[in-house]
Amino acid sequence: MLEKRLDNVVYRLRFASSRSQARQLVLHGHVSVNGKRVTIPSYLVRPEDEIAITGKSKNMVIIKDALKEFGKSGVMPWLQLDPDGMKGKFLASPRRSDITDLADIKEQMIVEFYSK
Repeated sequence: MLEKRLDNVVYRLRFASSRSQARQLVLHGHVSVNGKRVTIPSYLVRPEDEIAITGKSKNMVIIKDALKEFGKSGVMPWLQLDPDGMKGKFLASPRRSDITDLADIKEQMIVEFYSK
């Protein structure tokens, strides 16, 4: 479920260079889902939702710099990105086996944190 959060999807689409920065982009209204601005970082994205950077925000240097990373490493297989249009699509909910960076994650600590 954490991979479906809007702030995480914004980070995974390379619109931000960190999850904290992605959270701030969402909170400040720089992101839209299916054409509607969403300011809730915990918003859960559904398959086939289109996530885009809104109007004037497309000129922001931090977003352009973060998108340069796309050329180096691409995006996750459950996402599709149009870097020129600054929009992407959430194709499907990822399976546990799709997430490749689990080596550094302590899943039990996440479960304990979110169960409070």
